[in-house]
Amino acid sequence: MMEGLIGTYKHFYAHTGGMNVDHEVKLLIEEIKRLGAANASGQIVVKFGVLFKDDKCTNLFEALLGTLRAAKRKKVITYDGELLLQGVHDNVDVILLKNQI
Repeated sequence: MMEGLIGTYKHFYAHTGGMNVDHEVKLLIEEIKRLGAANASGQIVVKFGVLFKDDKCTNLFEALLGTLRAAKRKKVITYDGELLLQGVHDNVDVILLKNQI
């Protein structure tokens, strides 16, 4: 089932040419800064569940999961695992690695 979900996200991204991924990632950086806190290493960290349930993020991001994956591919953020799902992964840390693209 997980492979089916990953395939769905890849299909979505392959067919959303109008979406400005860099712009979405820049917005994500700002939202992680707004909602997160510094860890012992000085990196900004926010729980996935906090991002997912935040009203502003819900309105900003048409596809939060896709934006997270794009940001991870660009090495702007990191998190454990390939795919984050609401509920199951609410306590997974999303760690900001760069303040800009």
